[in-house]
Amino acid sequence: MRTLLENPVLVKELKLRFRSLKSFTGILFYLIAMSIFVFGFIFLTTSFSGNAYFRPDESFMLFSMMTYIQLGLIVFITPSLTAGTISTEREKQTLNILLTTSQTSFQIIFGKMTSSIAFLLLMIVSGLPIYSLVFLYGGVSPSQLLTIFMFYMLTLLTIGSLGVMFSTLIRKTIVAIIVTYSAMIFLVAVTGFFLMISMSISQMGSAAASLSPFAHFWASINPAVVMFTLLQPAFDEEIQLMTLVPFPLWAGYVVFYALLTAGALFVAVKRLRVNMNKYK
Repeated sequence: MRTLLENPVLVKELKLRFRSLKSFTGILFYLIAMSIFVFGFIFLTTSFSGNAYFRPDESFMLFSMMTYIQLGLIVFITPSLTAGTISTEREKQTLNILLTTSQTSFQIIFGKMTSSIAFLLLMIVSGLPIYSLVFLYGGVSPSQLLTIFMFYMLTLLTIGSLGVMFSTLIRKTIVAIIVTYSAMIFLVAVTGFFLMISMSISQMGSAAASLSPFAHFWASINPAVVMFTLLQPAFDEEIQLMTLVPFPLWAGYVVFYALLTAGALFVAVKRLRVNMNKYK
């Protein structure tokens, strides 16, 4: 672990990224926007309801909305931060110089990926004090917030590893970004569409409320559906009963995305020096 943290590529990339005023300006405007949203929601809810207090169920609704906003940031911002890590070096003709250093392929890939997602990770962590406001009104437990944060970490690592892999495989940055966004569309939208198709086919011509096991699979790899089950655990139990698959959706999500992350990093490391043997 110490070797990974003392990675020269990681240290250099972090210094370059966080010495820029734009990074902290972006976080500042993000926190301002989130604060306006939270206090505006509380003000409007108490005004329209005619009550002088904020109920726990309204606090949980606010927490759910903030959770999905954060998930949207991870899904749609991470590809743009990671899909150009290696291809940009190739376009600037500095990749060959980087490969001649004493750094291993894994250290280069890990340093590039970690420095790219560090900004978004800092943005998520900096928003935790705003999240903590919901504890003042009840409806949300600290363990639930910790579970959501771990879910963010796994999703962020998976998308980051996919972005680095496509950046390694594809020479052009713009093409790598498009392919990475296409992968995100598949994981979020296409899997949701397949889930609805599976539900429709299973219930076609059948009065019983049963679903195909394929519906459980598509639901377990869809970030939005798994996020909903973390917010509403009863929905997860209902899907298990309807699909007859006694396996929590979050467990399937962890297994699938962990394997996807490991596979993407493995491909990126193996393909980074794929053309180096020609010059030996």
